[in-house]
Amino acid sequence: MGLIYHETFDNGPGGWIRVVDNILPLAGLPVREGSIWSWGPWWVDYNHAPPGAGYLQLLMCLPTRGPFGEHQLEVGGTNRFAGEQYPLDFREALVTVCLKGELEPPNSQVCLLVQGSHNGKVSGWVLTGRPLAVNRDFTEQSVTLTPDPHLWTCLGARCGREEMYGFVPLDTILGNVNVNLYLVVFPVHPRPLGPLAGDPHQLRAGRDYPLWPSSIAQGYIAVDTIRVEFSAL
Repeated sequence: MGLIYHETFDNGPGGWIRVVDNILPLAGLPVREGSIWSWGPWWVDYNHAPPGAGYLQLLMCLPTRGPFGEHQLEVGGTNRFAGEQYPLDFREALVTVCLKGELEPPNSQVCLLVQGSHNGKVSGWVLTGRPLAVNRDFTEQSVTLTPDPHLWTCLGARCGREEMYGFVPLDTILGNVNVNLYLVVFPVHPRPLGPLAGDPHQLRAGRDYPLWPSSIAQGYIAVDTIRVEFSAL
């Protein structure tokens, strides 16, 4: 058995935060009765719009390494994962999440996202081959982070964001998740609300033009525990 990270949220958010958008500061996630909650409407992340893999919505995030500024510590609390230097090699790690929620549209898919920085470029991979089910009652679900590219989707980058985001091989990123671990809704297919002058993927969805609320995920997610059992490679 490898090393185990286990967060119960009994003493606060444990460093988990919410990324509001590209502009606004990070936000806190409320903890109620030992569970961490995230309510929509969630930002539609357009950083990976086509020719990238597409749009996603960010539910909650655990930065895997510091240092952290005062505001991040204020909203996220003590990040044990970073503070206690848990491994960054997530290859074959077993991730177990106890969660519940309600999402509309009902086919909205919640997945794990890992992000790492390599040679100055951040690369994100979504575990689309092993999504998490969302039910009204808490259910415990486990997924293994197998470094098989057929199970994952690389987010890539939208036009104009190639200097920051892009493709780095999955094994490289999964072997060094030195940026963050996310729960996300992916894929998301936002539709412009009203006429649009220009390519919707060149513009910033939800910022340069409004979106039909029915075209993006709405609802809430609550996580009671999350556990990462690292593989004893």
